[in-house]
Amino acid sequence: MDKTKEGLLDGKFQYKTLPDGSVDKTKVICAFCKAEFNYHRSNSSLAYHLKSKNTPPKTISTGPRQCKLQECVRGKMTRSVSDKVMNALVIWIAKNCRPVNIVDDDGLRDIIRTASGDASYNMPSRGTIMSKIHTLYDDEKAQRMNTLQQATHIALTGDHWTSVSNDNYLGITAHFVDKEWKLHSFALTVSKTEERQYAEACADHFLDVAREWKIEDKLSTLGTDSARNMVAAARLLPFEHLPCTAHILQRTVTVSIHGSGFESVLAKCRKIVGHFKHSPSNAHELMEQQVACGQKQEPLVQDVTTRWNSTLEMVKRIQRNKSPLTTTLAQQKSNVAMLTTQELAKLQKLDSAM
Repeated sequence: MDKTKEGLLDGKFQYKTLPDGSVDKTKVICAFCKAEFNYHRSNSSLAYHLKSKNTPPKTISTGPRQCKLQECVRGKMTRSVSDKVMNALVIWIAKNCRPVNIVDDDGLRDIIRTASGDASYNMPSRGTIMSKIHTLYDDEKAQRMNTLQQATHIALTGDHWTSVSNDNYLGITAHFVDKEWKLHSFALTVSKTEERQYAEACADHFLDVAREWKIEDKLSTLGTDSARNMVAAARLLPFEHLPCTAHILQRTVTVSIHGSGFESVLAKCRKIVGHFKHSPSNAHELMEQQVACGQKQEPLVQDVTTRWNSTLEMVKRIQRNKSPLTTTLAQQKSNVAMLTTQELAKLQKLDSAM
């Protein structure tokens, strides 16, 4: 583009045109007030003139454009709406286990500003959110306690588990049927425990929770898995013990398989699954073969003794992916061998039995 015709400061000043049609680059003329200025390759004085003497007229839009956030403001958020937004944040953080410092996220703040139309909205502080969470917990606990006081008989279920960070937790849930024969079930506690999971310690945990919720005189049944410490703890308590039927069934299946003729076939299946689970490149090649065979892309499943139905799911997926597995292992020239026809027939029998 010809800079002579374009002018200076986005066209707000033009070079002076002489009578013979030539351009004098030492003189410029303001496009608004037509004032003439000497130009010495500096825009400072020209910019000062625009700021102090002239207000450029509004430009006429030549087409659609995206409006700025400030232009979309419908008004400042009222106190009641602001409180509703904060309460919704508190419930979301508490129920979905979000970190409290998420209120420092600028993206979340901008989303709320856009949705509410209040460009001046600021997120509540971490301290405010924590205070609201504690208040919410106290209110919910009071409601649950009032509901439990109306029950005649209450059953508890409890279980210990270990987190991925190797911390031990105990969860206890209450169950009862009200006068209208409606079942109520809700958690009483999920607490971190420090001591070893001996029977006496487990029994004390159940009693402590019952006393905290003031329901020790209403307890009739205690449900746990069949772990030895839990069974021993139940014997120390004056309640009827009801072992978990699903846990018993799972243990029955795993013990039966361990002493059957399927163990060698399942060991070979675990080796195949591990070959693809522990290598992203191997898993990617398997998925490519699944697409080539017209099948759905799905990862293999490793069976775990304590994970219900995991053995059955491992067997099913290997059977569904027989062709992709055979082709992929052959192309990789891996030491891991695919199941033989006889072994696949065994898996089919195990699938039917389970």
